[in-house]
Amino acid sequence: MASARIFDGLTSPEREALFLTSHEVFYDDAERLFDEGGPAGCYWLIRHGRVALDTAVPGRGLVVIETLGPDDLLGWSWLVPPYRWHFGARAIGTVQATVFDAEQLRILADQNPRLGYAVTRQLLGVVLDRLQSTRARLLDLYADHG
Repeated sequence: MASARIFDGLTSPEREALFLTSHEVFYDDAERLFDEGGPAGCYWLIRHGRVALDTAVPGRGLVVIETLGPDDLLGWSWLVPPYRWHFGARAIGTVQATVFDAEQLRILADQNPRLGYAVTRQLLGVVLDRLQSTRARLLDLYADHG
């Protein structure tokens, strides 16, 4: 786990503190990790498998908007009040992940702002990557293919 991006720039004691907020989880194919609008209390580092992010579209049901895989971080809604998921997520095939407890992380960040800043910076990188990916999909969707 020490090779994951979430640990970039952290000291050994900070890595250990972050590790102590986590545990390993497994999900079966099609199992829901969380639902849009539900309470956001953790985030995941995907180790194996894929996770589909989805959103409810009137008249179409749940629509997949992105698929994540190994070494991707899943979930940032726990970082900003009101701590509610903006999307839903489900496993595609068997998924193994490391899950981090958000409440414990917020306490750690308050106690150690350097650790909090490092985690926040990593998650903002994820947000930026997803925003750029969404932008590219929208440009393709609305491009003049004629």
